[in-house]
Amino acid sequence: MPRQAAALCVAVLSVPLPAPVVAQAFPVKPLRLILPFPPGGPTDLLGRAIAQKLGEQLGQQVIADNRAGAGGNLGLELAARAAPDGHTIVLSSPLVSISPLLYAKLNYDPAKDLAPISLVAVIQNVMVVHPSVPARNLKELVALARRHPGKMNFGSGGVGTTSHLAPELFKSLTRSDMVHVPYKGTGQALLGMLGGQIDMLVMALAVLAPHVQSGKVRALAVLSDRRHPVLPDVPTSAESGVDAFDVPIWYGILGPAGIPREIVARLNAELAKAVTSPEMKERLATMGVDPRTITPEQFADFIRSENARYARVIKEAGIKAE
Repeated sequence: MPRQAAALCVAVLSVPLPAPVVAQAFPVKPLRLILPFPPGGPTDLLGRAIAQKLGEQLGQQVIADNRAGAGGNLGLELAARAAPDGHTIVLSSPLVSISPLLYAKLNYDPAKDLAPISLVAVIQNVMVVHPSVPARNLKELVALARRHPGKMNFGSGGVGTTSHLAPELFKSLTRSDMVHVPYKGTGQALLGMLGGQIDMLVMALAVLAPHVQSGKVRALAVLSDRRHPVLPDVPTSAESGVDAFDVPIWYGILGPAGIPREIVARLNAELAKAVTSPEMKERLATMGVDPRTITPEQFADFIRSENARYARVIKEAGIKAE
């Protein structure tokens, strides 16, 4: 090949590909979806469902990779340190908003090292009390707690979990006083509730619904902006007189900072298509999960708003990671 022609080829090959071409070329290898918690929990079940559907759409395998540790932060750190090419992503719960408030030092900065891609799902929480508690709505529970400050208690799946922070937010909003009883996981907290060791508990509606329907626990409110069809007679927190007490368990997909915007947009579109497909809607419904999709920019704003909402609660309650 003449020297001039070779030089021309090198010059052409060194020109950056246009943005649409970058997006079209993605993915070029299997994707890795990091799940920051052990197998069997909601993060694992949701993540594996998304991995399967996303892989079918992209024509590349999406490998669900459980990386539990450090309260979920190990998985987020691994994602933050991955190559920013879109082939490594992570499924996070509110952990990405809450961890910076609980840990004095993290090995990654969620705001700087992770790129929000999309919210994908929401699980509604419900507040329940043991049948022995003489309160049939939130107003009566507040009155009871105020009459007996420090005498009532609530269980949780551990310090800093949603099941812990939701009651702390309730205490802050209503200026009531109850004692926190942490368990090693929400399953143990539920056993404590059923056994009468704790007075109040906030957990995923899908888990508590059978116990509400059997009368083993009494539901006071769904912590959402609308009632849930599984428990249609249970009012929302706002209907019960406590505003700003919407506390769902949400899940979203993030990747390492620096992923090209075109690939972020492609992943956002594919995730929206996946979680809103008829078969996925049906599959998620059996898990008590509602699909939700928003833009990457909206998801970034949402993460910041959740961080701000819990900052005051965590500071007031003096909560620190165990």
